[in-house]
Amino acid sequence: MDARIAGAHRTAWGERQMTANLGVPSWQISEDIARSTYRFVRESIWDSLRTSLCDGVASGIRTLMPPFVGAVTWYGQQEAHRVAYYDYYRRTGLAEFRPEDVDILDVLAGLTRATGWWWAFDDVCVMAERPTALHTEPAPNGQFDQQRLHRDDEPAIEFADGHEVFAHHGTIIPAWVVREPTVERIARERNVEVRRCAIERIGWDTYIDAAGLDQIDQTDDPGNGGNPLRLYATPDGWGRPERILLVVNGSAERDGQRRRYGLRVPPWIRSALDAAGWTYGIRGSDYAQLARRT
Repeated sequence: MDARIAGAHRTAWGERQMTANLGVPSWQISEDIARSTYRFVRESIWDSLRTSLCDGVASGIRTLMPPFVGAVTWYGQQEAHRVAYYDYYRRTGLAEFRPEDVDILDVLAGLTRATGWWWAFDDVCVMAERPTALHTEPAPNGQFDQQRLHRDDEPAIEFADGHEVFAHHGTIIPAWVVREPTVERIARERNVEVRRCAIERIGWDTYIDAAGLDQIDQTDDPGNGGNPLRLYATPDGWGRPERILLVVNGSAERDGQRRRYGLRVPPWIRSALDAAGWTYGIRGSDYAQLARRT
């Protein structure tokens, strides 16, 4: 099917007659158009769905499986990016597949719509049900509506047998981060991303007060409406000395709010302006001249 898709692009655009006075061979222009068309279809269907399903949903479901040696050799529902890609060419008539390939594609499409993961063996096929609930949000800077797992107060993925997966803006997290985040649990957590998500759940202001973080420096954030920049030392239980720069987002989120974020900066920084400049790769004195931060 891949070979027939590649041939379809070459044929569809290769036979196109280009204006002779362009001074460039028409076959060269046609190949450029064919390559760009192929890339667009590939990126908008295959790549975007694969990001949402394999990098997002499948990675969450894997956390429910016991450790094992080897790899999951078939994804089923998470393989939808492949099925959708070939089905697009079949439905639009841009590529003509052999009848036996169409039959297989129909079977795979039916399985993708009806079931979750499945593994075929010689005499038996193991099949898993689809989740009963699946919650996502648009991934940042996603050109083709890529999604990532997220739910604020409940599991992002739920199954009928009670298995569940929690996710915070795409990061897979343990249940306590959503249901019972505490300063004590955050202090014991060694995974940096899980710890960050837990702090965001209870709020940086609340966490800083409850954890007793020492403030090293504070100043107004230039170009951000007089919002403060606050620099803190990380607690001893975090394992290594660092600094946390607490900032207010320069622009509103999708829900209209301006959220606070804690940014990790090197331990040798003692100025909030220097810390903010470091996050941009510039000096604090240069950051101080900023007219507007987004």
